[in-house]
Amino acid sequence: MSNSTPAASNTSRPTIKRRLISMVYESLLALAVLFLPFLLLELAVQGAHTPLTEHLRQCLAFLVMGAYFIHQWSREGQTLAMKTWRLKVVLPGHAHVPLRLAACRYILAWMWLLPALLVAYAFDLQHWTALGAIGIGILAWSATALFTGNGQFLHDKLLGTQIVQLPAPARKAKKVAA
Repeated sequence: MSNSTPAASNTSRPTIKRRLISMVYESLLALAVLFLPFLLLELAVQGAHTPLTEHLRQCLAFLVMGAYFIHQWSREGQTLAMKTWRLKVVLPGHAHVPLRLAACRYILAWMWLLPALLVAYAFDLQHWTALGAIGIGILAWSATALFTGNGQFLHDKLLGTQIVQLPAPARKAKKVAA
């Protein structure tokens, strides 16, 4: 077990709002991460829309996003969106989040969507009603931060990880013209 980084001691707890805004930005960046793998899949299946190809698309998205998040969380503790919003995943007492724990975090993070997706599937919700169910699921999961005791979402509480707010970078002093 290695000690936490010195920067980790100069952190605070980010607001739920800040974490959710970062997640919206993250979803936009996910499109860029998925672009090339999806382009290659579309070329390979020649744009077919069979049940098999739809499942292949879903599996590809799950695996590519998993590789991206697990790599970033275990390497730096931050994705590009998290860097922009100065958020970081940490495991107190460790310099980095271990690879296995980052993988577990990725799986548990699907709880943001999985219950709502199951409800949408079970009740055959379509279009806006399905999107509404997903929105309610996201809000319900974000509300877990109100009940965990430390303001973290439930998946972080279960794993012992935390999202911290990094301090703003120091501003450079302007040179005064003589």
